[in-house]
Amino acid sequence: MLASDIQVAQNIGFGIIAAIMILGALRVVTSSNVVHAALSLVAVMAGAAAQYLLLAAEFVAVTQVLVYIGAVMVLFLFGVMLTRAKLGKDVDLNNDKGWMLGAPVALLMLGVMAYVLIDGFEDTKLPAGAVAKIGAAQNNALSDKIFSAYALPFWALSFVLLAAVIGAIVLARKD
Repeated sequence: MLASDIQVAQNIGFGIIAAIMILGALRVVTSSNVVHAALSLVAVMAGAAAQYLLLAAEFVAVTQVLVYIGAVMVLFLFGVMLTRAKLGKDVDLNNDKGWMLGAPVALLMLGVMAYVLIDGFEDTKLPAGAVAKIGAAQNNALSDKIFSAYALPFWALSFVLLAAVIGAIVLARKD
């Protein structure tokens, strides 16, 4: 297997994951169901973690899953329990008047970002073997630094978040 074959497979994987992320992002903003919007956001965050895996940054991918996807679910739990939002379709979620202004602004921003990226990185190429240097050795060193000195604060934070979830359940409970 040649190095060019691996790059082709990475490009195909990137395209598939990026398409899933774009569809998920569109579902987040167009869904009239709060639960479906939150699950679509999870799909977008999982796609970002998969992109990190393509870059051989396993530690960052796992952190993406734990922190961002976990945080999305916890925030969704807080939002549903504390606001007592409806779990079915809600017609008040769509802002039909905002689409007329939002669509051209989004297209303009897409054009500006594409122009800046293409102009800024026009002929830039990565040096040979740049992706291989990002591998597991650097990720292990990073995780050792984070979880050796900061393991106790990390555990303390998890207990604080657990207490917050229990508090949200108590507050939202109907007596």
